[in-house]
Amino acid sequence: MKAIYQSYLETPIGWLQISGNDLEIWQISFLDSDLNPPTEAENSLGNEITLLCKTQLEEYFALQRQTFDFPLNPLGTDFQQKVWQKLIAISYGTTWSYLHLSKKLGDVKAIRAVGRANGANPIPIVIPCHRVIGSNGDLTGYASGLWRKKWLLDFETGQGSL
Repeated sequence: MKAIYQSYLETPIGWLQISGNDLEIWQISFLDSDLNPPTEAENSLGNEITLLCKTQLEEYFALQRQTFDFPLNPLGTDFQQKVWQKLIAISYGTTWSYLHLSKKLGDVKAIRAVGRANGANPIPIVIPCHRVIGSNGDLTGYASGLWRKKWLLDFETGQGSL
């Protein structure tokens, strides 16, 4: 069994827990706000991959990075994997609708399944599920809270602030 490593990052929208092994990142989670932040010892843990992810996320929040290039291995079904690969194609500062994403996957009728796969994304921000909105422009669905989705979209379009 591969060792599991974790790093933590304090961001303007809450603490992130970055989880991976020696080869790739497989999960980034927002920690609930009612939990205590990681201790200094916990915050210094990690390995080369989780620390690389942490550094790139720090650069993202410092407006110095718009894409990520560390190895990912999000765990999910084949369909979820296809959806998540399409999400990576959504450029920084832009949005797609769930309908547009369904069309990109070749099945306009899969819109609900696309929404469920989007919501199951285990690597938010890096796999930018926050960039998917309703066809009418409404912010709909974000597993980490709509307020975070709004913050991220505003941040990427220069309408937000640190």
